[in-house]
Amino acid sequence: MTADGSTVKVGVLSLHNSKETKAILNAVEDLGHEPFWLREENTAVRLSDGEVVLEPEVDIVANRLLLSNTEQPSEAVGLAKIYDSVLPVLNDPNSVMTAIHKFSTATALADADIPVPDALLALSNDRLNDGRDDFGEEAVYKTAIGTHGGGTWKVGPDELVNPRVGDRQAFLQELIERDEGEHRDLRVYVVGDRIIGAMNRYAPDNDWRTNVALGGAVEDATENLPREVANIARDAAEVIGLDYAGVDLIEGHDGWYVLEVNPTAGFKGLFKATGRSAAPYIAQLAIERGGGTVDEAKVDDLTASLDDSVPACKPMPKDIGSGEPIVVGYTEEVILSGTSGSETVIAKSDTGATRTSIDTKLAAEIGAGPIKSIAKVKSGSSKSSRSRPVVDVVVGVGGNRHTVTASVEDRGHMDYPVLLGRDILKHYQVNVQKRVDQEEESEEEEEEHTEE
Repeated sequence: MTADGSTVKVGVLSLHNSKETKAILNAVEDLGHEPFWLREENTAVRLSDGEVVLEPEVDIVANRLLLSNTEQPSEAVGLAKIYDSVLPVLNDPNSVMTAIHKFSTATALADADIPVPDALLALSNDRLNDGRDDFGEEAVYKTAIGTHGGGTWKVGPDELVNPRVGDRQAFLQELIERDEGEHRDLRVYVVGDRIIGAMNRYAPDNDWRTNVALGGAVEDATENLPREVANIARDAAEVIGLDYAGVDLIEGHDGWYVLEVNPTAGFKGLFKATGRSAAPYIAQLAIERGGGTVDEAKVDDLTASLDDSVPACKPMPKDIGSGEPIVVGYTEEVILSGTSGSETVIAKSDTGATRTSIDTKLAAEIGAGPIKSIAKVKSGSSKSSRSRPVVDVVVGVGGNRHTVTASVEDRGHMDYPVLLGRDILKHYQVNVQKRVDQEEESEEEEEEHTEE
């Protein structure tokens, strides 16, 4: 409660679905305060007679915008800046912009005498390659903005590199390994000035990247965390200006180095390794910054579980009325649009697929992309999973337009170049007896298992 006995209204600014967002919102409610999920369905800002009016009205905002895998983050940053101009914002947009650019992060840390690996960013191809020899037999080549281990490679002495990978700036970085036979790093999760937990992350077989999203193993390192490393992690988060962060460090032969400071680090791996969730601590920090109080014992109790159930405060789209639902068939004519043009094709409806998928050749023809992330998909006929790139594409169905993140795959051996998943079909009623073609087909489709 606040000094006058009222509750704090905590807004979590998150335009996506994630375990972390849900867990923070649920923790706010469990701690006796009011959570608000700031999403497309309920968020508006009105200027009236020189006054800024927020909808919904909140006291403080926890920024959970995912900018590193957003094609054009400037609009999302602008939204966060609106809130930052009138309310306290945890992980303010300026700090997040520094954090998501890995070289900008390293620059700020180095300027504060926090150890980081040697690195080189150059705008010209010649300058970047001229500096390759400074990094030894193997170097790290990575995009300045990236997530889940995407956009990171090892390069040998004879491999040419480019200052850009797609639309991302790229740079060279010193490869630091203490045990050359075992690839690992350390993530320390910091909330305020508190170390919530730490975990060693080990690379999966046949890879050197340790990201949990890529299958890396985790191990609790909280109890044995050296004081020096804890201080470096706190200092790194403070220098970047983040209220909560996952600080990634690696140990070399001559000490510890900070690799990244992640403003939207996931909780899944941390909870798996330590049995502790960061969500209640983030909720506590937001409530206290908003002028409220919480029961510290209740916070400790809540950390023992990761409640990622759909929170009661999730806003729902307005009812579009009682009109008849639009019906789509087992096969349907759709219009695919990208940056290079549009194509009209026949698509197959599959309510068992989470995500729409399009053929690689078709994606290239319409200019779908750029690649936003890599998603794991699992076939309904197989227990194995494969990774596919995910791109933005506009799909026209029945006169409506849907912007979705579709997976890209080689569908040349299948009958239909597009598979409509539940990301689109949720807006329609599917009649499997209705089809725009009369051909029989027997292709096996894959259902993608993604984490909300």
